Order: sequence, then structure tokens, then C-alpha cells
Amino acid sequence: MEHTKGAARVRVRTVVAAVAVLAAVVPLALDSTAQAAVPGHGPDPSAATGHRNPVSSRWTTRDLAPGLQVRTGTIRRADAAPSWTVTVQRPATSRLTGAPTGLEVSDRAWADDTAARLRAAGFAPRVETVQWPAYSDTPHGTMGLRVRIGGYATQAAATAAAQPVTAAGFLTAVEWTGYDADQPADVQNIHIATVDPRVFRGTVAGTHDGDVARRETPSSVARKLGSLVAVNGGFFVITNAGGIQGTQSGLGAYDGRLESMSAGARAALVLADGGRHFRIADLNSTATARAGGASYAVQGVNRLPGTVRDCGRPGGTPSELPWQDITCYEKDDLVVFTPAFGAALPTGAGVQAVLDARGDVVSVGARGGRVPADGSVLQGIGSAADWLTAYARTGERVSVGTTIRDTAGEVLALGPDDSVVSAAPTLVQDGRIAVDAAAEGVVDPLDLSFGYVWANGRQPRTLAGIDDRGRLLLVTVDGRQTGGGSEGFTLMEAAAFMRSLGAVQALNLDGGGSTTFAVDGTLANNPSDATGERAVGDSVQVVPAALH
Repeated sequence: MEHTKGAARVRVRTVVAAVAVLAAVVPLALDSTAQAAVPGHGPDPSAATGHRNPVSSRWTTRDLAPGLQVRTGTIRRADAAPSWTVTVQRPATSRLTGAPTGLEVSDRAWADDTAARLRAAGFAPRVETVQWPAYSDTPHGTMGLRVRIGGYATQAAATAAAQPVTAAGFLTAVEWTGYDADQPADVQNIHIATVDPRVFRGTVAGTHDGDVARRETPSSVARKLGSLVAVNGGFFVITNAGGIQGTQSGLGAYDGRLESMSAGARAALVLADGGRHFRIADLNSTATARAGGASYAVQGVNRLPGTVRDCGRPGGTPSELPWQDITCYEKDDLVVFTPAFGAALPTGAGVQAVLDARGDVVSVGARGGRVPADGSVLQGIGSAADWLTAYARTGERVSVGTTIRDTAGEVLALGPDDSVVSAAPTLVQDGRIAVDAAAEGVVDPLDLSFGYVWANGRQPRTLAGIDDRGRLLLVTVDGRQTGGGSEGFTLMEAAAFMRSLGAVQALNLDGGGSTTFAVDGTLANNPSDATGERAVGDSVQVVPAALH
């Protein structure tokens, strides 16, 4: 597709102001409540003290096409004073993985005892109370207490200070207090794309760029497609230990075809009719293979049989629930591979059946080879392999039916121009902040070592929302940049920010080192990944209408 990049298409303006005039660049005016919800800022102190508001922001707005606007902003808090510190952790065992870990937050008895032992060893600890974020499905009030020592200007100084504490027998971590939810953010660099489907004449779609087993950077895909805006999409397998790199670890559908199954009922962004309609809902997927009068439940599409990244599938161990960044396993597993799987098929124990375009069995045998361009492959291990051996007979038909439903039981019927990008958790629902962190498996109230930093600390985030005018909001915030760089959002800050933009529905997409925002095929944000822009699984691409 072609598009022009001339000055006639792009209008730029800059706004320098306090947060109170963020409304100048946000389509919906912010009332005092929304202003207070801007991440890390809290209420305007000038209202009570008469002093200057310590929060300032600078925003640049670009109209890339009719119905498509990009805003880039930096929010600063002048009274923020982050520093490096030494956190003393409580040795523990993860409830989810059984691996040794460290608890940053624990009960008062541990905190008081640890502080006393530190003082006896010649250190000067401080005990801090940590509150639960206002998630919709976790406890409220005090989460626990943490123990810290000192405040240092550099990471090197904090690391040096931690060495004698570690030598005295304590488990330590060197941390930046600017990532703490209970401290004001220093700097947050934000990009916002707003797509109005009533005006924008291009398309908005989730894409894996034709091969679900290949990782690509969002900007490289954008250059191929001529996209105006691109952001990274859903969670994906990033290491071989979690399965096949590049494949999605949750629900993914592209060009109307299901290419990855859900990890439980998690939040998903539905881009219908090429971006004419948007929806956010918790979606789950099921699939069944049938041969004659026999059937078998399919638990995977385009993934390594027996290995389920982010868990969330029936029969998985150690859990059938969605657990973020945890790998679960299935000993009896039937997986479908579609033509979108461009890599060599997995090999190993088990059986595979190769099907043609009609679903007729072409061959049954050992696992391996490639998916035929006009067919599919079923691979089974354990009892699923036995089922294929018994019922997948050459020349006979095996049909595979898939269904996507929301939590109300409504079926999502995919059209040829529909795509679905999934991640977790939900941030805003029905116009209210509603972060279901436990249900979607990103925190565990019974194990504070799981998800604490990922969810409750500031991180780079990619977010998607829909406002009450039906417009799509694609948002990124840079993070993991200390000493005057961008610190990111907590999940609650992300939800509050999306609500302040007018979102009535919003979800968290993949973030961290994956967070990417590209404009005209050029990287516009500052990713935290060590390699620069990370090659990811799928992305959301905003593509202009073709010129005729």
C-alpha cells in the first residue's frame, strides 16, 4: 500500500503546560478527578497550599491522517526524589513454581525481627508499609512491610552498600525507588494514538505478518505495510524453554483465522471489519477434533505439544489457571498447526496426521516436516496420539471446529477482516477502573513473590482502550530508565491514565522490553530491551487506505 508523507498530511503543534491543561491535547476534557488520576501525580497540591503545581507536561500533537492523531508527551514531577536503595528480602519458595525466591513484602513479625538483626549487625534499616493496589479481585489495605537500607545517588553506590549486608547473611536486592507505587513518578514519556473509525479510511488490524513462528519488530512490519502507526501486541513465547519462539501465549486471530488459543478467559482487543469496530472483552477459546463418531479436545493451535506458556488450558499442570510468564505442561495434548506456521514442525514422541484443504487425512506417522500450504497438521502426544492412531485413517476426514466465547457465553464469529490480540489484565470496564489482576493471573495474593514487581511496580507498558465515541486508543509509556529517564506505569496507574483519556474499556498488552510505538515505520519511543526494538510475536498496525 502507498501513502504520502508530505507536510500536507502532518500537522504539528506543541503544548507546554501543567497537567491541568492536559485537556488541551486530550480529546475529552479532564475534570479534577481525572487530573488527579494521572499516573504518579495525585491531587494538585496548589489547591490546598497555594504553591505552584509540581507537575508539568509537554505534549506534541500530530494529525497523521483524517481520523488518526498521535500525541507524544513527557510528564514530570518536580518534587519527586527517587534514589537507589538496598531492599532486604525474605527467603521463600514460590507457591507456583517451587523455586527459591525472595519476598520483598512480608508480615510485621518478619520485618521487625529483620530490622532488629540488621541494627545488631551495625546497619540502619527502615521499615515501610506497603498497601494493596485497588485491584478488583485482591485484598485491600495493608499488603505487608518491607525493609530497606539507605538512599544512594547511583546504582554502583547502592550495590557497594549491599555487599556487607549480603555478607552478613541477608538476602538483598538493589532497587530504584522511582518504580515504587507509593512514590511519585519522576518522568514518564508517553505516546498516544487515537483512531476514529468514523473518519479514518484505512485499516486497523492485529498481524503476525504471515508466519506465527517468526518474530519481527513492529516497525519492520510497519514499513512492509506502509503503516502510519504500529504498536506491539500480545504476550508471546520469547525463549525456547517456553515453547516455539514467536508463537502467541494467548488468544490470537488474524484475517479471521484462529492462530493461537487462549490462556484462560483473558482480556482481548477485537479489531472487527478491518478496524471499523472495536471491542474489548474477556475471551476464551475451545476446539474439538472429530473423526466419524469420535472426538477429542484440542488444547493448542500452533504451539509445541505438551508445553503451554502462561498456562490456562484444561489438563495443564501445575495449573489450569492463567499464570503470567509461567510454563505449564500437558502429557495428553492435541495441537493443530495451520498454514500460518511457517517453521519446521516439532518432532519427538507422538503421532501426527496431515490433512488436506478438505480435512481428509493424507498421512499418519511420526511428527515433523511442514504444514502443507492448503492443509493442516494435527500432532498428538499421550492419549491424543492414541486417538489419532485409532481414528485418523488415511483417506477419511478429520474436522476441527473452533469457538471463541466471551464470559457471558456469547460466541465471537470471526469474519475475514477481523483480528484479535490478547494479553492481560483488564484495566477499565464499563467506564470504571477494574483491574482483575488475580483472575487473569498476573498476581497471586497467596504468593507475593509472583507478579509483585511486574504488576505493582512501574514498568514500560503498552495499552489499548476504547472511548465512549468508539475511538481506539493505543498508548505506550517508556520505563526502566532511571536517573531522569522514563519510569513507566504500575497497572493501576495505567488504568487511571487510560480512564483519564476517556477510555470506557481498556486492557494491558505486552510490555516491558516489548513496548514499541512506531510512526511511519520509524521507532518513536525508547524501548527498554537491551537490543533496542525487540522482535515480537504480533503487532497492531494502523494502515492508510491505498491510493488509487
